[in-house]
Amino acid sequence: MYPSHVKVKHHKHKSHKHGHKHSSSSSSSSSSSSDEETRHMSKDQKKAYKKMKKHKMHGAGGHGMHGYPGGHAGYPAQPAGYPAPSYPGGAPPAGYPAGAPPQGYPGQYPQPGGAAYSANAPATYAPQPYGPEAGTPGYPAQPGYGVPPTQPGYGAPPGQPGYGPTAGAPGYGQQPAYGQQQAGYGGTQPTAYPSVGAGAPGAGGVAGVTQDLSKMKIYGTAEVLKPTIVPAKPFYPEKDAEILRKAMKGLGTDEKAIIDVISRRTNQQRQQILQMFKTMYGKDLIQDLKSELSGDLEELILALFKPTTYYDAWSLNKAVSGVGTKESVLIEILCTRPNSEIKEIVQCYKKEFHRDLEKDIMSDTSGHFKRLLVSALQGNRNELTLDQIQRVAREGPECVIDRKLAQEEAQKLYQAGEKKIGTDESVFLQVMALRHYYQLRATFDEYSKIAGKDILQSVGSEFSGSVEDAFKALVQCARNRPEYFADKLHNAMKGLGTKDSALIRIVVTRSEIDLQNIKEVYQHKHGKTLMGRVQSETSGDYKKLLSAIIGA
Repeated sequence: MYPSHVKVKHHKHKSHKHGHKHSSSSSSSSSSSSDEETRHMSKDQKKAYKKMKKHKMHGAGGHGMHGYPGGHAGYPAQPAGYPAPSYPGGAPPAGYPAGAPPQGYPGQYPQPGGAAYSANAPATYAPQPYGPEAGTPGYPAQPGYGVPPTQPGYGAPPGQPGYGPTAGAPGYGQQPAYGQQQAGYGGTQPTAYPSVGAGAPGAGGVAGVTQDLSKMKIYGTAEVLKPTIVPAKPFYPEKDAEILRKAMKGLGTDEKAIIDVISRRTNQQRQQILQMFKTMYGKDLIQDLKSELSGDLEELILALFKPTTYYDAWSLNKAVSGVGTKESVLIEILCTRPNSEIKEIVQCYKKEFHRDLEKDIMSDTSGHFKRLLVSALQGNRNELTLDQIQRVAREGPECVIDRKLAQEEAQKLYQAGEKKIGTDESVFLQVMALRHYYQLRATFDEYSKIAGKDILQSVGSEFSGSVEDAFKALVQCARNRPEYFADKLHNAMKGLGTKDSALIRIVVTRSEIDLQNIKEVYQHKHGKTLMGRVQSETSGDYKKLLSAIIGA
């Protein structure tokens, strides 16, 4: 028998109509002063004077938005960073209480943002913000965790179909429409800087802004990242385990029940369900799922249950194992992940597969493509600090750009490619592997002025094969990472047949990061919703689960 759920009581705070009370002494003083002023007035004059004074007291001024100066858009002026989140009764718990169960996949490999939990778990948990404490040794804070936003997928800021704050907001200046070239950069740019307007990420208060900043720091830019899957709240892993058990028990399988549970839980919450299932029934949920499912649906569900870092490491291992190498998978993962995730993948690969990822890649690739991937494996790109991200949010990207360096490196790229016979690949690698994304955008803009063509055109004419694809991936991710993945999804579904493994991998890995951004870019660029395209290319329960993740 399991302990009953803990009920969390929410105390309502009474507030006075005008935000304050008058003490009896101040009331008496005010009355005395009023009598003194009206002593020599007639009765009618006294009534008129009191009526005018009462109107003046109750009608003068209004109360602004709680916590912000009234009438000001955007962020309030802040001397240093963002204030700590404020909660009634103190800060909320950072995650599950000590003793929550460990994560249930090969080696119990922890998620980015948290170490494995203790196995001594109670059977039930009180509803509370999900996620391990930030700063767990060896892992960055998990993007998108903590207190979830008040609306699924965050939603776009008002008045903007895609990204960005309201045009003309203080500190930003007029923002170009999505798809237009932004002054100071080459190619299509996302124009999203953090905003606290209604409906924007962080609109729920300082806690929301803090979450956004945490994700921005991990991914090295100040663009607002919008997932489609956020933590379920409240979350009861034992109840989810019961639902899954019932769905697979007896004749047939209730795929709808399985889809309803796993499409609405984050990866960390799914790890809790795995361990709870084994605790309650003495059986492995993964093995039960394998025995009940098949084909693309099985691949998708198993991908959702693989811990995030392990799934990337597993995908890389699969890409370099057996006959041939899937270069596109190596590029998709190693050229798009931030430093912290690259380092976690390298560690996980060694732990789970007892092999060195760098050595495996070096033995399966060659030439400049090999050098580019080895460079990416170091996880050593310059990335913005939290202070720089906040500055970009307030002042725009130019505050973190070295314009002189951009001009110098644009000239180096031109000299190494367009202006000489042959190409000096090492110069391209040196520039693209080191600089943070805003600096690269500035360099690409300066390059187009010097060369008279876009950097992607030059990469296409100077390189070929996998090294061309890898350099283009670096350029696209520097400019607009959601657009890179939107194009990958489009290519996975165009022509005869669908590249289901690529479709599954991208939808699963981006669902808790920026799949909402990807959906917006996809519709703008390809003239059709991502949901509509996926539904036209897939069928059955596989289609239903993909649709639930994409549209969540």
